[in-house]
Amino acid sequence: MTAQSLLIQAQQVCQKKGARFTKVREQVFLLLANHEGAVGAYDLLAELKELDPAAKPATIYRALDFLCKQGFVHKIESINAFVMCHHFGECNHPVQLLICDECGHVEEIQSNNFDLALRAMADTNGFTITHQIVEAHGSCKNCQVKPQ
Repeated sequence: MTAQSLLIQAQQVCQKKGARFTKVREQVFLLLANHEGAVGAYDLLAELKELDPAAKPATIYRALDFLCKQGFVHKIESINAFVMCHHFGECNHPVQLLICDECGHVEEIQSNNFDLALRAMADTNGFTITHQIVEAHGSCKNCQVKPQ
């Protein structure tokens, strides 16, 4: 999916939800959509400053917060970076991320079995999950086949 088609889909989601998709939010969305993997907020800020020299750290963090709340972007806490969700929509899906510690590639996976097992364990402990992002670190298949 292209960045532009993702933007159109995000605009439609915001319109249905009644959420304001401002110009700055759209710019940050497109910057993220054009990245292959995870990117830090200050790297995004540097790119945003090329479009809007007045952009400040608060500008990028507010936009990222909005994009995360809408489900368009996932925050990767362990590396303090953000990654585009390419299958957002009406659902509020649990997130499982595979993060390569060698090349930085981030793969989003969805395992209903994992989600069910985690929710069952939470229920057993009287815990209600309201938001789920599971991060697993290791080596991707490309890095595993590299000669040493």
